[in-house]
Amino acid sequence: MNSMGRPVRRGVGGFADGVRYVLRGLGWVARNPRQWLFGLIPALLALVLYIVALVLLGTYAGDLAAWATPFADGWNSGLRQTVRVLLGVVIFALGLVLSVLTFTAATLAIGEPFYEKLSERVEQDLGGLEAVPEVPLWRSIPRSLRDSVITLGYALMFTIPLFVLGFVPVVGQTVVPVLAAAVSGFFLTVELTALAMERRGLARKQRFAVLRGDKAPALGFGVLLFLMFLVPFGAVVAMPAAVAGATIMVRERLAPGPAAQGHAPRPVHP
Repeated sequence: MNSMGRPVRRGVGGFADGVRYVLRGLGWVARNPRQWLFGLIPALLALVLYIVALVLLGTYAGDLAAWATPFADGWNSGLRQTVRVLLGVVIFALGLVLSVLTFTAATLAIGEPFYEKLSERVEQDLGGLEAVPEVPLWRSIPRSLRDSVITLGYALMFTIPLFVLGFVPVVGQTVVPVLAAAVSGFFLTVELTALAMERRGLARKQRFAVLRGDKAPALGFGVLLFLMFLVPFGAVVAMPAAVAGATIMVRERLAPGPAAQGHAPRPVHP
């Protein structure tokens, strides 16, 4: 049972619930196209920054590979070039992986006021918010950045070993992609649910505890979004819906509060 007295489904059922929250987020922005456009602004800005960074990485990947392999200077030119080209490809591939892992955190950091307002509007549309103290931006943004860096550190603890294992024959093409999607999806959910959970007074450790205690919907929600974000421009287009879906999931399942249980809501002004 959750705090609303409703039975909490785990396993496959809970995973499917997480998938449905993504679909509900998509449905919400489809009914509120202005909010979708509103949420695109920081995602587009983050996309431009990431494209510039990846172009620079691709341009200088060969130089980075040469800098990292001074021991190969004395090798014959064919072997030296092969090793450095392969290393350059690995460096760029790692950059792509990191871009997928960090795009959500960077977009949320850039668009904190945008997504906070969008999340509040979702809650208002569903019945209102509990009365909680508002945190000024000069405190909330640095805290969000710090939490995102810590979350990224945890994600890298899993992602880097999985990236290396991806080069192992058979296992790297079967088991590793599934594990990578699960890990990346879970941490996407961590980032996206932060706004709604912080509104309920939950600090980072408490948010992790809530998600670990109900992993199935967190995985269902995050894995589907991870796959959507792999599609070119998918992360930009889907980010407003991801914030909306995460807000609905927190409100109804992960950390429902008085407003979700029919008590008096706090009005939110547009």
